[in-house]
Amino acid sequence: MGCAGSRAKKEEPVKKIRKPKPWKHSEPITRAQLVQMRDEFWDTAPHYGGQEEIWDALRAAAEGDLTLAQAIIDSAGIIVQNPDLTICYDERGAKYELPKYVLSEPSNLIREN
Repeated sequence: MGCAGSRAKKEEPVKKIRKPKPWKHSEPITRAQLVQMRDEFWDTAPHYGGQEEIWDALRAAAEGDLTLAQAIIDSAGIIVQNPDLTICYDERGAKYELPKYVLSEPSNLIREN
């Protein structure tokens, strides 16, 4: 039995993640340029602070489909502020900001033949 003043703690609802809204790069870019931008971001991301394991989980979520991404986010204990994963926190309160270019393709991506 609990204390008369105690209440069951309400758990916050889990935010379902989604792909970012369509976006446009400042100039048309090729897939190779997009991949290079993504690689550079992920190579330097741990230097922005936070835990390397959380950065790894965010990368896996960004590169997976939505169902897999949701499972990764939930299992890593990542707190999602924006459902498109652009702003997240770990359980210790460290902030993780992801640019849209690591989460989806721009509308002006040059299709190579």
